[in-house]
Amino acid sequence: MLQTAAAGAVSFGMNTEIMYKVFGENAQKALTSAKTRLTRLENKLSRFVSDSEIGRINRSAGKGAVKISTETYGVLSGAIRLSEISQGLFDILVGPLTDLWNYKRAFRAPDKARIRKVLPLVNFRDLRLDSHGETAELRKPEQSIDLGGIGKGFAGDRCMETLREYGIISAFINIGGNTSTLGNKPDGSLWRVGIRHPRRDGCLLGAVEVTGKAVVTSGDYERYFIDRRGKRRHHILNPATGYPARSGLISVTVVADTALTADALSTAIFVAGMEKGLEYLAYFPGTEAVLVDNRQRVYITQGLNECYKAAGGIPVVIIGKERIL
Repeated sequence: MLQTAAAGAVSFGMNTEIMYKVFGENAQKALTSAKTRLTRLENKLSRFVSDSEIGRINRSAGKGAVKISTETYGVLSGAIRLSEISQGLFDILVGPLTDLWNYKRAFRAPDKARIRKVLPLVNFRDLRLDSHGETAELRKPEQSIDLGGIGKGFAGDRCMETLREYGIISAFINIGGNTSTLGNKPDGSLWRVGIRHPRRDGCLLGAVEVTGKAVVTSGDYERYFIDRRGKRRHHILNPATGYPARSGLISVTVVADTALTADALSTAIFVAGMEKGLEYLAYFPGTEAVLVDNRQRVYITQGLNECYKAAGGIPVVIIGKERIL
């Protein structure tokens, strides 16, 4: 059991609540440094910060390359890899579509003609990265990068990196539901991360017990509106159709070594559906998932069999990454 200093905080950043729990000799210094780094990352990666690196790339769309930092290059190259694996079902050039849907104020779907007009702008292959000069370029005017499906995960990884530099061996960070863990709890037990029930307010579906893993959930219940026909219009858009994804899944939780992977994969699997989504997991050894379909049936991949704890009365089906067992 660790007998050591502790530091904790709850703050606001990246447009969400952030919770930190840090344990170690330099806990307070490490926490302060991690918070500073996260603020700096937000000022680089948010497309809503006018002078951010992502903001400058977006403003220069169709006009030429923009010099970027190693960190921004890292998140963009990671996003491209996930886009290639998912064949574009995860695509950070979804910015024109997210602007069109505007979930903060929307109460109905955009006109079909407007969706058709912006769809050709959503194509990750139009993002050109130069590893030698560390530049990024968008080929077409009006294209824009939106890191909503990967930015928090990348930030969580960088915060954990900072904590390790201070010798921290036990920590927990939750950035708006994107959870990253370092080591075990101070008492030696595993971290327990709850998974929200997608249809029961205030209830958990279950929890996963992890050590040194990231846990991220994508669901149709965080940001949505009900249109005049009674249809749920959630914020996870299918880049191929321009509309909210309808893959048969309503919640996807991914457990992975990095929060970047968990963040992007949970989105990609949600859009792709169970069959294709399980194929994506094969690219990342040791990565597991909890899937909830639109009949509220819960599936967990085989590697979570020992560490997933279902809430009382909720049955679970164990699946392999290639077939149902």
